[in-house]
Amino acid sequence: MATTVTLKTQDGTDAGELTLASSLFDTEPNIAVMHQVVTAQLAAKRAGTHSTKRRSEVRGGGAKPWRQKGTGRARAGSRNSPIWRGGGVAHGPKPRDYSQRTPKKMIKLALAGALSDRANEGNIIVVDEWNFETPKTKDAVAALDAIGASGKVLVVLDETDINVAKSFRNLTHVSCLHFAELNTHDVLDSEFVVFTEATLNKVTKQRGEQQ
Repeated sequence: MATTVTLKTQDGTDAGELTLASSLFDTEPNIAVMHQVVTAQLAAKRAGTHSTKRRSEVRGGGAKPWRQKGTGRARAGSRNSPIWRGGGVAHGPKPRDYSQRTPKKMIKLALAGALSDRANEGNIIVVDEWNFETPKTKDAVAALDAIGASGKVLVVLDETDINVAKSFRNLTHVSCLHFAELNTHDVLDSEFVVFTEATLNKVTKQRGEQQ
């Protein structure tokens, strides 16, 4: 059965109905796949620049601290030993790349599952278009109240929605994202996902499906 949503104007009035693409908004969420994709996304954000010096990289340590026998102390060959203060770090972190290879089909399946979950909850909102003549946070708050978007909100924008992005950017509970950057993590991290009719069509077309 196709999923439909009510098309709304910025002031909250109904402007018709839209049928959502079943391949993106009416699939069974695969929890395991979504978990793997989100884990890969978060891992890719890690800088991986942490670094410690190993015993071969610590300055000094060329001379044996004391002779091997006769001192009553434990034998020691270098001051760079990990058990010495100022010595190298044993098995410490080194710069590395945390990114994981994720198949495109898996990324698409995870996003479809996340969008379908929000659609099943009735938390997909489509606005015919945004009309912000100038950037104004007050107008953004009023628009969200009018369309019934509360809690954490993800607003999917086009490259031309400059005033829209500037209007929403001061709201800590609202995230704005270009339609081409729509991803599983941001969808799952938001309670409501708000599209315009234009961005919804572009997302659907980008994923290779037609409404």
